[in-house]
Amino acid sequence: MAKIFYTGNKEEKLLSKIESSKERERIRTITTIRDNIETFSNKVSMKLIEQGLIETVSKSSVEKQIVRCLDTLCTAEDFDIDYMVAPFRTLISNPNIASLYLTAFIVEKLINHKDVVDIYGSDEDIYFSINKELAILGFEIRVLKGATM
Repeated sequence: MAKIFYTGNKEEKLLSKIESSKERERIRTITTIRDNIETFSNKVSMKLIEQGLIETVSKSSVEKQIVRCLDTLCTAEDFDIDYMVAPFRTLISNPNIASLYLTAFIVEKLINHKDVVDIYGSDEDIYFSINKELAILGFEIRVLKGATM
C-alpha cells in the first residue's frame, strides 16, 4: 500500500505523490507480468543462459521455475514481496520490484535446484539482465496496444 503523508506540508504532499507513483508503477509492472508470464519467463531464462549467468542441464526446467516464481509474485502480498527482496534492496537505487524479486529468487532459491549446475556473475549482472528483458517486454506490449487502438 502507498503511504500517505498528508499533514498540510508541501514536502509531505510531494512525498505522498512520489510514494503513490511508485505504487502505481509496481502494480503496472505486476499486471504486465501477469498477462505475459510465459513470454517473459521464456525470454528471461533464455537470456540468462545465453549470457552464461546460469548453467543448467535443462532450460525448460529453469523456465518452469521462473514461471512459478512470477506466478508467486503476481499473487503475493506486499509484505511477502518486501521480505523476499529485503537483502537486495540496496543493490541499486530505485529498483524495479519484479526484477529485484526475480533476482532474489535466482540467487537464493534457484541456485539449489537440481537442474541448475551453477549461477555465475554478480547480483547486479543478474538484475540488469532481467530488468532489460522486462523493459523490452513492457515496450513491446505498449507498442502492440498502441497499434490495436
